[in-house]
Order: sequence, then structure tokens, then C-alpha cells
Amino acid sequence: MGILDKLKKILPKRKEPELKNTVPKEKENIRTTFGVYCNANHGTTDKKLCPKCTALLTTVMLKMQRCPYGIAKPICDACETPCFGENPTKEFRDIMKSGQKKMLLSHPLMAVKHKLASLGVEYAKMQRDKNSTEKQKAQEEKVKTKLANATRSPKKSKKRKKK
Repeated sequence: MGILDKLKKILPKRKEPELKNTVPKEKENIRTTFGVYCNANHGTTDKKLCPKCTALLTTVMLKMQRCPYGIAKPICDACETPCFGENPTKEFRDIMKSGQKKMLLSHPLMAVKHKLASLGVEYAKMQRDKNSTEKQKAQEEKVKTKLANATRSPKKSKKRKKK
């Protein structure tokens, strides 16, 4: 029995990462942002929403339940495949963007947590794009070397035939 085996027995085993259900927090965040936005822009009071904002919020909440990503979904305002449709998605993103500044004053902790989550999504996208471009470059290099090797080998064979 080696030293590594003894260390493995002593050290605690690494836990598998758990999937956290982020949907309830995001729903609360969206509701609050809609309330702050509607109160500031549509003249409503006490977290009440105008009919237009109510309809959009209802659409967003229903579509969030059917999200293809499930409980490990990214935040909706940074999602690449929005579920709401073209116009509702544009309106939703506008509300979330303009509501961020007001949220920072009225609900600072919630706003900071949401911003950190969106930065995490952006970082993950950046890493994914970086990895995919590296893979593409590697594949292009392989193709180039194969083509170079393929064009070299027939010339050698022609020389042999002439002799």
C-alpha cells in the first residue's frame, strides 16, 4: 500500500457538484424588477403593475416553467434562446435593463446578486466561445496538414514510376 492510497483514505472524498434550482430566486427578481419599473414609468404604486406589464410578466412566468434548460437555467435576460417570442423578449430585456438602476437603489442586495449571476453567464459564454474557436483552429490545422501530405505523396510516386 503506497502513500497515495493512504492519503486517499484519510482525505475526504470530493462531492459531486449539486444543481441548484435558481428558478424561484429569478422569478422573485423579475417580479420585483417589473414592479420597480412599472411604478417609475407607468405611474402605478405599491408594486402594482399596469395591464401591459402584468400581461408580459404572466407570459414570462409561464414560459419560465417550460424552459428547456430546466432548473439549471441561465438567467432569462442573458439567455441565448429566449422562450418568450421576439416582441415579448425585446420588451422583457428593455424592462430588465432599465429597471437595474432603480433596483440598485431600492433592492441593492438583490440587484448585486443578479448582476453577479449575469456576469457568470457572460463568463461561461466567453469560455465556451474561446474553446470552440480553439477547436476550430486545431481542426483547420489538421485539414491543412492532411492536404499538404496528400499533395506531397503523389509527386513522390510519379518520380518512382519514371525511374
